[in-house]
Formats: sequence, structure tokens, C-alpha cells
Amino acid sequence: MGTANVHIEMFFDKDSSTFSYVVADTHSRQAAVIDPVLDYDAAAGSIKTDGADNILAYLAQQQFSLQWILETHAHADHLSAADYLKRKTGAPIAIGEGIKKVQQTFKLVFNLGDDELTAKGDYFDKLFSDSETFAIGSLDAQVINTPGHTNDSVSYLIAGNLFVGDSLFMPDAGTARCDFPGGDAHILFHSIQRIYQLPEDTRIFICHDYQPNGRELRYLTSVAEQKAANIHVKADTPEQEFVQKRETRDKTLAVPRLIYPSVQVNIRGGQLPKAEANGVSYIKIPLTLK
Repeated sequence: MGTANVHIEMFFDKDSSTFSYVVADTHSRQAAVIDPVLDYDAAAGSIKTDGADNILAYLAQQQFSLQWILETHAHADHLSAADYLKRKTGAPIAIGEGIKKVQQTFKLVFNLGDDELTAKGDYFDKLFSDSETFAIGSLDAQVINTPGHTNDSVSYLIAGNLFVGDSLFMPDAGTARCDFPGGDAHILFHSIQRIYQLPEDTRIFICHDYQPNGRELRYLTSVAEQKAANIHVKADTPEQEFVQKRETRDKTLAVPRLIYPSVQVNIRGGQLPKAEANGVSYIKIPLTLK
């Protein structure tokens, strides 16, 4: 198994500032898609598949066969296109086994019965355990549990390239928030230490870039750059300093505008809620009168 044949292509969803990736073995032509996005218009309640179709077109153009659909976590800012890609290609959907905790939490939030969600990892074909290895064609891949932002957050180390989901942003944007259910700044700190223990030339592909101060879009960094310049946690940042900085910052953040639609779909692996008698699916929004 090797690393020389790896090919990585980035796709950007402007509405949610999300990066999706195709990671392929150019020898076997086997590929994985990481964190695919559906196009969702919340005001209109409409869903399109333009972004996912662009990925499918690219796979066809390159003659890549989709072997895996990989989720870094159940995202709170966009609807996953994982189920759509699975229906189009037959590829399995994989995520970290922590998804069971996330399902348990949001099963209560959305008052879902067992007929809708058992919270045992249903809707996903593969639940990865920490340090589990797998392959994309001839490419070595390993799962690294990196919770803290969410209970189910994982990073994928593929042929020397790390796909970190939301755990790390570009160094000038810091790290993910930790105030979602199951989030914990102490846990995220230790997850980041695991990343910082990797070789310094490990390339890091992030999931979001919000372009601080209007700079150009960036999606690629490295362990060395993060350790030297991350505004929230450098190589020598004490845990308590990071936790205080992260928790203080989190108190200023608004609830993500798509958290309820996103999580409700993404804990189902990208499947929409079961259609009702009229053939229409509906998103539940918990209401609190204050």
C-alpha cells in the first residue's frame, strides 16, 4: 500500500463555506468523498443537488469509482449529500462510532420515536472506531477520534493527508466551537494534541473557511503551521488558557442558522425525515417561548 498515487480535489459550497473533497488512488481509480453538501434553501424549503452532481461529474470525468462516502461528523451548518451519493453510486457511508451519542442527544431534542431513529448508528453503513484503519484503493487510511466540537468528530489520515472536519480551521481562524450538545473545550484541546503529534509536514485539509479580514479562500495548512500560528492553540498553549479562550469566544456566537435542519438530516446520514401521508418530508424546529 502506498502514498505516491494520491490525488485530492477540493469542492467549495459558498453558502455554508464548506469544503468537500475527493480523495483518489490514481492507480486503482478508487476514491472517497469527504463531507459532501446538499444545496438547501431554508426560506423556500427546497433542496437541490448541484454541488453533489458536480462531484459525481468529476468522478465520472476522471474515471474514479466511489468506494467510500466519509463524514467527519454530523454537521450543524449544512445538509449532507451522503445519502444522495450513496443512492447514485452504491458506495457506503461511514462516520465515527460517536455518532451514536449524537443520535441519542438529538433523538430527545427532536422527540423522535424508535421507528424514526434507534440511536444505534442506524442510517450509516460503517461506524469507525478510534485508530481503525481502512483503504481507498491502495492508499492507507486511518481514523483518529478528535471529539470536542462534537461527540462524533473524527479526522481521516489518508496517505499523509489529514482531513480534520471542524476541529481546526486555518491558523488565523483558530478552532471549532465547543458549545453544542456534547461539545467540550477540554476534550477538543486533547484532540488537537493528537493532531500536533503527527509529523510536522502532515498536510491538513480543513472543512470550513470564513476568510477572516476578507483574505483569500484557503483550505490547506500543515501540522507545523498550526503549531506555530493557530490563534487559539499553538504547540505550547496551556490547556486552561485554551479552554478559557474557547469558552469565552463561544458565549459570543449565535446559533448556526441551519443547525436544526442540518442535524436532523445529518444524524440520518443525509436522509430526509420520513415523508408524511401527503408525500412531503418536514423538518421539526423546537420552539422555546422566552
